[in-house]
Amino acid sequence: MTAPREHKPFVPPNLQMKEFTLRAVLLGLVMCVVLGAANAYLGLRAGQTIAATYPAAVIGMAVLRAFKGTILEENIARTAGSIGESVAAGAVFTLPAFVLSRSWLDFASPTAYWKSTSLMVVGGVLGVLFVSLVRRVLVEDPELPFPESVAASHIHKAGQLGAQAAKYLFYNMGFAAAIFLAGAFGCFATDQDWLFPIGRLGRSSLRLGAPGTKNAVATGGYTMFSGPTVSPAYIGVGYVIGPALASLNFSGSIIAWGLLIPLLIYFLGPQLNTFMPPAARQNDSWIAMAYNVWRFIVRPIAVGGMLCGAAYTLFRMRSSLTAGLVRAFREMRTGAAPPETTARTERYMSSRIVLAGIFVVFVLMIVLYEYLSGGIVPALVAGVVMLFVGFCFATVSGYLVGVIGSSNNPISGLTLSTVIIAALLMVALGVSGTGGVVAVLGVAAVVCVSSAVAGELLQDFKVGYILGGTPRSIQIVELIAVVLASAVMYFPLMILNQGNINAGGIGFGDRALPAPQAGLMAALAQGIVSGDMAWPLIIAGILMGIALIMIGVRSPMLVAIGMYLPLGTTFAIFVGGIVRWMTDSLASRRNLNEAQRTRVESVGVLAASGMIAGEALMGLVTAWFNYKYGKVPQVFDHPAYSAGVVVLIVLGFVLVRVPLANAGRPEDPAPPAVIT
Repeated sequence: MTAPREHKPFVPPNLQMKEFTLRAVLLGLVMCVVLGAANAYLGLRAGQTIAATYPAAVIGMAVLRAFKGTILEENIARTAGSIGESVAAGAVFTLPAFVLSRSWLDFASPTAYWKSTSLMVVGGVLGVLFVSLVRRVLVEDPELPFPESVAASHIHKAGQLGAQAAKYLFYNMGFAAAIFLAGAFGCFATDQDWLFPIGRLGRSSLRLGAPGTKNAVATGGYTMFSGPTVSPAYIGVGYVIGPALASLNFSGSIIAWGLLIPLLIYFLGPQLNTFMPPAARQNDSWIAMAYNVWRFIVRPIAVGGMLCGAAYTLFRMRSSLTAGLVRAFREMRTGAAPPETTARTERYMSSRIVLAGIFVVFVLMIVLYEYLSGGIVPALVAGVVMLFVGFCFATVSGYLVGVIGSSNNPISGLTLSTVIIAALLMVALGVSGTGGVVAVLGVAAVVCVSSAVAGELLQDFKVGYILGGTPRSIQIVELIAVVLASAVMYFPLMILNQGNINAGGIGFGDRALPAPQAGLMAALAQGIVSGDMAWPLIIAGILMGIALIMIGVRSPMLVAIGMYLPLGTTFAIFVGGIVRWMTDSLASRRNLNEAQRTRVESVGVLAASGMIAGEALMGLVTAWFNYKYGKVPQVFDHPAYSAGVVVLIVLGFVLVRVPLANAGRPEDPAPPAVIT
């Protein structure tokens, strides 16, 4: 067994370089607001946000290079610029739930602004403080690939290493951007669903219901299967994380779409409508039914699986987490080592300050919850739940970012788990009505923002770890950016909601502004507090997670995430993993030496990173265009998915051909390692 490679940051710890400068901070804060607002729109409309790490890295590099800025200044600007997306995700996934549950009757009032801002500030600051306690444990874990951190670090490195390294990154950024725009303009279909017959209605010999009943047995029908989403970013993520993790993630989708959904439709057929909310029964198509089974039955099972996976992840990390917390409390008693005796890359905010900050925010949080819910008991319960669950899920969020990146981090799934836990405690204490719902949603909002910020900050810590940044500078600029983003993020939500109402809509929750995660959380909070919740589904997911642990599955959490994410997403990531396997296999067959294999790996990760960044940039551009002018014009009214499959093949060919073609000669020296 080979010894782990010693970590060597791009900028050596003993090299003093400009880092925390006014121009870097101001540029980062401007990007934080702009990119955060764009993602707020995208989250409300599409139910997802796009990682702002890559656009922030590219913009920061372009602007600061014009002023002869350093790579560490670029890192600070990117760190501040990317956090707005995390605050936006936490906001759009939870704040509309207060309106949808009728807990807040007016979202355009000054009171709504202060409530919203307070929840975001508390959640954002706690996310920074929580992840600061476990930074070392997760950032230095050699088993966590941090695909998006590696990609972001390569963007920064490419600008420093000259044209040879930069061309692999930027050529593929342009290539991916062109492909994404072609899909957005309808040159080809990016997704495709197919119906498959799984029986004939009324012909099965199986009978459901009480013996002797005649009409309890509509069985069979159709199930749905989706092709991989034509996405350079998803293919790139799959390539970076590799075939093992990509396959594990995709296995959850196979369980959901290849087992659970076909079985449920086969045995219950149209009777499944009785399990759906009234609004979901309006469309009688089989595709809509399959989607509703996934959303309202399979996804709660996945939430149970994620609850179990989260507990298991924390259990596996217990020694490292305990050691980190013990170290933090020891430092609080004895004080941190003097800065002059500590390497620059090891200097971070003292644990004494971090723990004191958590205590102050905890007290303020109880006051806030008492104001929101109108009762001291719900406020105390909500505060304690937030402190414990928030820390656990902030840690889990950081772990998941280390595995699959922040773009695919299931923050809404973690928040749904929080809603369930908080609502159960409220019910156990006899808290009900609007006050209970508000307290539950208040906990959910803080946990959602906290988990999103924690995941993004850990991603930023990893980039800094690779580049040689100072952790304390990263923490400070993150706190500044979080407060600013929280102070302004209410306004794009309010403008979109009020604009929709002025245009004849109902605001949050209608077809123009669906806010799907917020709607689900509002329904969960109301359902549990009122005693109307399908607990067997959550429990089934927990038992499924336990079974996965018992048979030795490497990460039950990843399997549950695969069940929770859309099939096309996990399928595309799986395709990217297969492309990585093909590249590595061909490199092995060519008997390349270690230097050549390292070069193939480096070029491959650079190319994949460019594809991730290119789509992210164009995703923000098209989101702005949609907001300003409506949906982008379409070349074809009914674009062909077959053309999209051709595009997938081309993407795969590029990620195989380019690395292998640049393996170099056997006598050439090896480049620096890509995963550091």
